[in-house]
Amino acid sequence: MTTQDLAQRIFNFSAGPAALPVSVLEQVRDEMLCLPGAGSSLLEMSHRDKQFVDILHAAEADLRQLLSISDDYAVLFLQGGSRFQFSMIPANLLRGTQKTAHYLVTGSWSKSAIAEAVKEGAIEKVWDGAEKNYSTLPSAGELRIPDDSAYLYYCSNETIQGVQFQSEPACPAGVPLVCDASSDFLSRPLEVDRYGILYACAQKNAGPAGVTVVIIRRDLLPLGSADLPGYMLYRNHAENDSEWNTPPTFAIYVLGLVAKWLQREVGGLDAMAQQNREKADLLYSVIDEYSDFYQGHAARDVRSRMNVTFRLPDDESQGRFLAGAAEQQLGNLKGHRSVGGIRASIYNAMPREGVQTLADFMRSFASQG
Repeated sequence: MTTQDLAQRIFNFSAGPAALPVSVLEQVRDEMLCLPGAGSSLLEMSHRDKQFVDILHAAEADLRQLLSISDDYAVLFLQGGSRFQFSMIPANLLRGTQKTAHYLVTGSWSKSAIAEAVKEGAIEKVWDGAEKNYSTLPSAGELRIPDDSAYLYYCSNETIQGVQFQSEPACPAGVPLVCDASSDFLSRPLEVDRYGILYACAQKNAGPAGVTVVIIRRDLLPLGSADLPGYMLYRNHAENDSEWNTPPTFAIYVLGLVAKWLQREVGGLDAMAQQNREKADLLYSVIDEYSDFYQGHAARDVRSRMNVTFRLPDDESQGRFLAGAAEQQLGNLKGHRSVGGIRASIYNAMPREGVQTLADFMRSFASQG
């Protein structure tokens, strides 16, 4: 990008679609008109074209390397985002089984997921954080999951409330653990072998809106009933190399570039996790230092490293905060419409400089009252 282009870019704290690495955006720009060797833009290319199939396979291979995904799992590139997975998961794993699926309700997204799941079969809420306004998470040993459960579902990071699991909840052997990892996917290493299904819509850390990555253990693929609509059957996508229908080609291409960026420029997920810890600590240290002014939403032991949520003393202060932040080129800090407050989403591509600028502004604003 030119110096002028970069100067026009704000520090974008959007919760999603979110910031992308500048080097990835530059490569997309350079290859937009004509993908090297293709004679056309990727946007004009058939999904059956060998060059796109190579891009799809490379994106899968890079994800497998980053997350150490074994051949016991299929990696699918689907559409419909998390909301479609809210339905697709119980339709494949619960419908017609006479079993009960178990859900941890830790915030807005797991609450939405269970609302769809009840349409497919028996659902039990084994933990609900509503009483404490979704500011906490279940503690180790608090959960009791039956050995015959259809699956245990949880959301690893609630973007709206800013609470995050730092490790997987305990799940009985033989019960598939299902995770919505949309907002912390590729932000840290994961033990994929602990999951039955792990999925993420890409527009937080992994790419643009339009593609959802589903990592599913292969022994779960046959479970979906044949009377389901074809797109809803995971095995149709697995058997057709994510091309049962036309996949979101451009979004997959960008996701693949992000995966390469994580490997080549960041140094892998351990390095990425360390950067994310340090960025989050910059903001939480200000919240703790000025705890009489900034009211953090999440309990300290479950604070998200992706979405830092807090409130100011009153609406007038919040309005001045947002206006002052915009003057510092700090954008998209307003909290979700359902809860209000401030939300700083500091995903992988948010540079430390942006987080430091916000921390400095927060400290200055609080000092001035």
